[in-house]
Amino acid sequence: MKLLYDLLELSGVSSNESDTANFLLEFIQKRKSSWNVLPKIYSGENFHDCILLKFGNPSTAVFAHMDTIGFMARYQNQLIPVGGPEIISGTWLTGKDSLGQIRCQLLGDEEELSHNFPRKVDPGTCFSFEQNIRVDEEFIQAAYLDNRVGLYNALKLCETIENGWIVFSTYEEHGGGSMPFLLKFIQENSPIKQALISDITWITDGVRHHEGVVISIRDKFIPRRKFLDRIISLANQSNIPFQLEVEAYGGSDGREVQFSPYAIDWCFIGAAEDHVHTPNEKVSLADIHSMIEMYKYLLANF
Repeated sequence: MKLLYDLLELSGVSSNESDTANFLLEFIQKRKSSWNVLPKIYSGENFHDCILLKFGNPSTAVFAHMDTIGFMARYQNQLIPVGGPEIISGTWLTGKDSLGQIRCQLLGDEEELSHNFPRKVDPGTCFSFEQNIRVDEEFIQAAYLDNRVGLYNALKLCETIENGWIVFSTYEEHGGGSMPFLLKFIQENSPIKQALISDITWITDGVRHHEGVVISIRDKFIPRRKFLDRIISLANQSNIPFQLEVEAYGGSDGREVQFSPYAIDWCFIGAAEDHVHTPNEKVSLADIHSMIEMYKYLLANF
């Protein structure tokens, strides 16, 4: 779990993913020689902070977004949400501006947000929830399991994948933005037929802890049923615990796939968490394990 711990300690509020991208690239360069297939790596300024790994001859891509929700300093002591963080007055935040490290508390409500740091903060400074990782025999609880667990799953998949794209995207939590050019690049260089979204979903009245990875039949957007039926059939054959989700709200990088000009099937598959977009997100360790195993099985059997 050390890799997941390291990912959780990174700050990566949407628009400020460079540190996370640098960590991922360093990890990939160190570990790629031990993977079953050596990938071709696409990164750098032409891709902003996104990273694409091409293994073998892909027909499938796995997308995991590297950004998180958070806050941005406005003027005086004002804050503006980035993405959709839960507003809990008194929550500890951390950041860094030109004068150094910042630790302060979130104040106010959705109508008027502020912080209590005793000096003026540079406008545009990003703030993250202060990290506090807690693990017992059943659960991990921390800020930003969404989507550090998705990144962790994608990196674990790199160890065994033979054919496929593993793609680390940006801006997902604040409306998307990188997926259109990533899809265009993929389709022009080594096109795919299907995509899996490695992300985190919610605990609801129909989705529970310890019952396996969640295969989403729909959130706000609905994948093609023929593709879903194929995934569910393979999942049943796998003997890996899974559960099905049907919701009216929510979204992911799958939205960008569906809205693209390309005929690419997609499905969201991920572990479920409680206390979404708070410093206390909570995920079952067993569900993380079934997420990793399900991705390995699907990529091997598509």
